[in-house]
Amino acid sequence: MAGTRVKARGESLFAERFAVFAEALLTGVWIAVASLGVVTYPAAFAAGARHLRRRIAHEGGGLRAFAADFRTALRRGWLVGLAGWAAAVAVWVDVQAARAGIPGGPLAGAVGVVALIALVVAGLRAAAVWEPGARWRTLLAHAGRRTVLDPAGSFLLVGGLAVMPLSAWFATPLAIPVLGAVAAAAVAVEERYRHR
Repeated sequence: MAGTRVKARGESLFAERFAVFAEALLTGVWIAVASLGVVTYPAAFAAGARHLRRRIAHEGGGLRAFAADFRTALRRGWLVGLAGWAAAVAVWVDVQAARAGIPGGPLAGAVGVVALIALVVAGLRAAAVWEPGARWRTLLAHAGRRTVLDPAGSFLLVGGLAVMPLSAWFATPLAIPVLGAVAAAAVAVEERYRHR
């Protein structure tokens, strides 16, 4: 039953951590499928992160719980996804203007790219702590603060995001399960920040 505590199976620490890693890779597939709606990626990451938090806490869950969380997160999460794409387009236009030789363009392009990376990190951090009933605006505001106040955690997430294109370059299908590893990294970064 979802939300109930599942008794630990007495497995070794290595086996338990490997099981969490395997669950993260499976969750990456779920996130990828749920993100096919283009603006659904924040809700998909939120549902994936919540699923991984349940798995780490040895609580029940699974695909049905992920789907229920995804539907709940999508109610307002699609607006966050739309805003994310708008920001990406704005940065793309900014970079194109910089490449065209506009005075001050390289600086503006660099600032735009750094701002977009910070927005992505804040979005991941917000998704990592999402719960049903949480307001995305509040989550993003608090995540933005944590992104600045916890630069080490933010850089860890940037590194996790860098693994995705590297995985795709190495073997394209690997980029899909790596989405779950990025969600797991966001959960870990938030847990680390909470226990500081």
